[in-house]
Amino acid sequence: MFSRILLPVDGSELSAKAIRQAVEFAREAGASLVAFHAAPVHHPMVYEGFVPPDYMAPARVKEATERHARRVLAPAEKACEKAGVPCEARFVVHDSPYEAIIAAAKKHRCDLIVMASHGRRGLSGLLLGSETMKVLTHGRTPVLVLR
Repeated sequence: MFSRILLPVDGSELSAKAIRQAVEFAREAGASLVAFHAAPVHHPMVYEGFVPPDYMAPARVKEATERHARRVLAPAEKACEKAGVPCEARFVVHDSPYEAIIAAAKKHRCDLIVMASHGRRGLSGLLLGSETMKVLTHGRTPVLVLR
């Protein structure tokens, strides 16, 4: 039924749970998996005549972002390898995670997105928003939500 699954990961405990369940689902479905991470864009706070002490040059920011993305994606790659599920690991730098996820599903021709959700409701859900809800609302690819 599904042949290519996008699995957005962020390094959280909830994401680790989603990795286990998504890999098992992909194995049973005979699908391949695209582990995906949307890293935030770095916006340094530099003012005229003042450079903060923790300022990082753009090249160092790029290296740190790539290192972090590899660290976040590694558990999905290892789980896929152990289960015998074909896996690609991809990341982008983007200000809007949900837009990056929707674009990645289209770019990698995924027919399912498997995402974890904190399940926030009420005012906290409204105020904090949910990347999962935004993907559900704005995307066209089916989404399997895990809690």
